[in-house]
Amino acid sequence: MKKAPEKAAPAKKAPAKKTAPTEADPAKADSPKETPAAKKAPAKTPAAKKTTPAKKAPAKKTPAKKAVPTEADPAKKTPAAKKTASAKTAPAKTAPAKTTHAKKAPAKKAAVSKKDATQAAASPRTPAAPPRDESHTALVRRARRIDRELAEVYPYAHPELDFENPFQLVVATVLSAQTTDLRVNQTTPALFAAYPTPEDLAAAVPEEVEEILRPTGFFRAKTRSVMGLSKALAEEFGGEVPGRLEDLVKLPGVGRKTAFVVLGNAFGRPGITVDTHFQRLVRRWKWTAETEPDKIEAAVGALFPARDWTMLSHHVIFHGRRICHARKPACGACPIAPLCPAYGEGETDPEKAKKLLKYEKGGFPGQRLNPPQSYLDAGGRPAPPASPAPAAG
Repeated sequence: MKKAPEKAAPAKKAPAKKTAPTEADPAKADSPKETPAAKKAPAKTPAAKKTTPAKKAPAKKTPAKKAVPTEADPAKKTPAAKKTASAKTAPAKTAPAKTTHAKKAPAKKAAVSKKDATQAAASPRTPAAPPRDESHTALVRRARRIDRELAEVYPYAHPELDFENPFQLVVATVLSAQTTDLRVNQTTPALFAAYPTPEDLAAAVPEEVEEILRPTGFFRAKTRSVMGLSKALAEEFGGEVPGRLEDLVKLPGVGRKTAFVVLGNAFGRPGITVDTHFQRLVRRWKWTAETEPDKIEAAVGALFPARDWTMLSHHVIFHGRRICHARKPACGACPIAPLCPAYGEGETDPEKAKKLLKYEKGGFPGQRLNPPQSYLDAGGRPAPPASPAPAAG
């Protein structure tokens, strides 16, 4: 009975000291059961010393034999456990660190993309663009609202060719091709003073007419046109300009555009004037994608009642000549910018855009020598009788 506690005491001290195997050997020699374990221990230690210089021996002892005592003694578990835990925790810490960096990187990119999206949404062009699936009803409402806005901006809109009767208007309209209305207004007084009626112009000497029309450009072709239509009016219509579309388009040099100018402004019959300004603006506003004048006329005419066609033409053409230019639109000074899908194609800076305004919007004279009173009442100034040829537009 005394030997049993003596064996238990050295058994506890042996693992605590762990460094002196001699203390465990006499204790284990008293009991026949522990002798094989004691014998096995010294048998392995010399082999371990011969094969490896005491580095592999603890590596073999720790997993094989010390696994049992480490479970019983928490003090023994800490040295090995700390090493293993430190070895395991190191990669465990680095792994989540990498994963967190990997997660943060896309988070930053997403934040940047959101800022770009918000900036793009905050730009004045984005809200102006109509939806891609804009219905016909929505298009009609937007188009009519643009016309109402332009009517407030240009209450004095009018045909910018000087004329006193339908004959002068049809001739002036033919001459306005490939030049400005101002240049035509500076040329026609001499023409109508020399040839006041269709019969007079039909009987004129072509060379003399060419000399008068030279400032308008393409003067030879224009001479043939105005003399030809004058002859047709004198011979087929009794010297009077017809008030029907089908008759007007039969005259030399008269197309649908010229015919609608005459019908709308000389006879009060509604028509859409599809000139270069009109074509450019209605495509910028996404009213139509057509490029041929007759198809543009039909597409735009379907958006408005016929009674509005003539003044609609004036509003659009006025806006195209003064603000929404072909090469550099003054977007920053445009009154209908919130409704325009093409906002941003031109100058958006308000101060720079103001410098691009033409005619009365830019503080300059208009195109007519004898403008209507409404234009003068609104602050417009008539054009001078003669001036250098201005830029087309």
